[in-house]
Amino acid sequence: MSELWIADTALSLDDISVGIAKLSFRGIDDADVFIQRARQETWALNEGKVKTADYSASAGLGVRALSGEQTGFAYADGLTPVLLDDAVAAARAIARHGQSVTHAVHAQAQTAAALYPALDPLAQWTAEQKVALLHRADEYARRRDSGVVDVSVSLSGSYEEMLVMGLDGRFATDLRPLVRFNVSVVIERNGRRESGFSGGGGRDGYACFFSDEQVLAYVDEALTQAQLNHQAVAAPAGQMPVVLGNGWPGILLHEAVGHGLEGDFNRKKTSVFSGKIGEQVCSPLCSVIDDGTLAGRRGSLSVDDEGTPSAHNVLIENGVLKGYMQDRLNARLMGTSLTGNGRRESYAHLPMPRMTNTYLAAGHHHREEMIESVTRGIYAETFGGGQVDITNGQFVFAATQAYLIENGKLTTPVKGVTLIGSGLQAMQAVSMVGDDLAFDSGIGVCGKQGQSVPVGVGQPSVKIDELTVGGTAL
Repeated sequence: MSELWIADTALSLDDISVGIAKLSFRGIDDADVFIQRARQETWALNEGKVKTADYSASAGLGVRALSGEQTGFAYADGLTPVLLDDAVAAARAIARHGQSVTHAVHAQAQTAAALYPALDPLAQWTAEQKVALLHRADEYARRRDSGVVDVSVSLSGSYEEMLVMGLDGRFATDLRPLVRFNVSVVIERNGRRESGFSGGGGRDGYACFFSDEQVLAYVDEALTQAQLNHQAVAAPAGQMPVVLGNGWPGILLHEAVGHGLEGDFNRKKTSVFSGKIGEQVCSPLCSVIDDGTLAGRRGSLSVDDEGTPSAHNVLIENGVLKGYMQDRLNARLMGTSLTGNGRRESYAHLPMPRMTNTYLAAGHHHREEMIESVTRGIYAETFGGGQVDITNGQFVFAATQAYLIENGKLTTPVKGVTLIGSGLQAMQAVSMVGDDLAFDSGIGVCGKQGQSVPVGVGQPSVKIDELTVGGTAL
């Protein structure tokens, strides 16, 4: 069983049970002990040379005690009974006037479906194999296009072992592999430089995701993006129809809508979706789902960081708001069910409601229908960075690969495209949803309150009838 990794540390299940028992006193509504051990590596190449070979390892524990809306939290960079006892004492100070309740806590294992193998990716390949992969990508890019002036390639992997135990002694464990490959290229023609990016990964070993064929496909994608940007003209500006491509463009949904559906923002009534359960909040063509149970996906979790099994959560169904993503604290205070969305960056951080794999469900239209329905507009195939105000869903996103739509056809590549709007209004303006649902390739990272966690996004092609396009054409 996966909990056996604890046997390699100075802590035992009995030690953790004793610590939990000390958190059982009047005034405490909930508590947990989170144990984590992790290893990470990153290999990176640029200018034809491997210039980065980083390795790190960490181990520690976090102890949390909850009283109403108040939280007592302490963590330690180590796994020993003494450190655990000190952290428990610090965390329980949140209810220092509470009366102790003496009773034994018996550890009871919880089981959940394994969504990825208990495989340490760092040990799967030798250092020579990892370096060779970086060089293959670099050499292939330079052979494919003589205009390539720079190639940056990176390979990273991590392996996390976690255990979390609650007040009742029930504990859950998870062994979490995660790998990622990135490539960016810069090409120069006639003194003008353009760049392209691609990559992918997920929860498995290097060999599962990064065959030679797949790595070279990522390089091809990055080159195509850079080459198209060389042909691109300045984007127009104004209000117009926008068709979004499938897959990674779901990052706009994640940022502009997904964060607004997290429980803490809604409990505090700072989200545009607060108090709207059961209301029509967007086009009836739209159903938004957060699903942590997708096998091998970057955002998937067999259990969340509070021990709750991940789930398929329908947040918006046919335009009607059905619920929010919850962790234990916010679910208790809002009187709702757990959804398996309690996530934290590490043992040194508190859990909070976070997305896993968030996507727009498939519809019945074809992408070609959407393009044919547009007289003049933009087709945005790939996104780069963006900014979002969680409280109102206002967003600004940059498209890294986009085309003009003219008289129902894709024509000229355009650059300098920014999409500006409100997530709620954009969802209300959706008039076509495609039958080509796809997920991102496994590159998503989500930031919230200083914590970063891996996530997945996805969507089919989507037509938004009117959106503000910021362009650079005069």
